[in-house]
Amino acid sequence: MTAKKAVILLSGGLDSATVLAMARADGYECYALGFNYGQRHASELLAASRVAKDLGAREYKMVELDLRAIGGSALTDDAIAVPEEKAAGIPVTYVPARNTVFLSIALGWAEVLGAQDIFVGVNAVDYSGYPDCRPAYIEAYEKMANLATRAGVEGHRLSIRTPLMSMSKADIVREGMRLGVDYSLTVSCYQARADGAACGRCDSCRLRAAGFAGAGLEDPTIYAQ
Repeated sequence: MTAKKAVILLSGGLDSATVLAMARADGYECYALGFNYGQRHASELLAASRVAKDLGAREYKMVELDLRAIGGSALTDDAIAVPEEKAAGIPVTYVPARNTVFLSIALGWAEVLGAQDIFVGVNAVDYSGYPDCRPAYIEAYEKMANLATRAGVEGHRLSIRTPLMSMSKADIVREGMRLGVDYSLTVSCYQARADGAACGRCDSCRLRAAGFAGAGLEDPTIYAQ
């Protein structure tokens, strides 16, 4: 019996590692997809490779993009500092249209593989406030995906799976631990060092630390200070 296939967007962080484990537990043959898009925290790419191997992805593909060419984000423009205090509104770590770009490439690979499911670790509870992490965005993208692809037109409906959407960060950590995710392999920090050591001050670090604290579990993150 052929296993059902899924493309998993895998950044190398806590959320996407958990999503990969959840998809595997649901019986999917997992094809992990990462992006070297010019992010300042490039150590997450090594983390993604480690996580894909550890969680048994059938294949890990890393696509090269140059989002530094347009900039507009603290993650792709070294002239914009990564904020270390919580601010109101959409933070400068938002990368313009990033999830739309990533999902589009995932959509193409899913068609090539004959996969009808794409998993992405977006969350609308404990998150940074990015507009492309909301349920309305995912619903609209899924509708577009089925209008814009041969698979959708021929009746092979494509689904964007967001199993973390309504989960708190603590619940995500608990679920990942239950499924055997080794979070010491992951990198979440927006300005992690080349060796993956985290700053402990950026928004992503704060959310991650709060997740482990809320779950009552030890945080395996290595901090630079």
